[in-house]
Amino acid sequence: MAMEKTLVLVKPDAYQAGHTGDIIKIYENAGLKILAMRLMKMTKEVAAKHYVEHIGRPYYGELESFMTSAPIVAMVLAGEDAIAKVRELNGKTDPKEAAEGTIRKLYAASKGENAVHASDAPESAAREIAIFFNGTEIFE
Repeated sequence: MAMEKTLVLVKPDAYQAGHTGDIIKIYENAGLKILAMRLMKMTKEVAAKHYVEHIGRPYYGELESFMTSAPIVAMVLAGEDAIAKVRELNGKTDPKEAAEGTIRKLYAASKGENAVHASDAPESAAREIAIFFNGTEIFE
């Protein structure tokens, strides 16, 4: 098992509904450590960097509009196999298909407003952490 870092975003729907603390608690209870965290409003420029692979797809405008609509909480989490662990805790993208007790089952409104984002691989985690935390001290 490898120690990893991953990026998690608490999306506007979960932030506005007041679920940020509950979501953080789930990650911490699973043994993950917060190395960095910030409350921010995603700009269109940051959205374009973060979701670069989605630009040009029919849903991109709606995704960009949603992610820039209200504050988000960006976090760097660390732990053994953090990427897989976080994705398991989050559950499937569609909350109707997510397992009981997962973050999306508990807090997501829909497939589009699904409470959280998490990196899917070490390469994307490094890229995404750089987008949201470039120049910010990340504690070890």
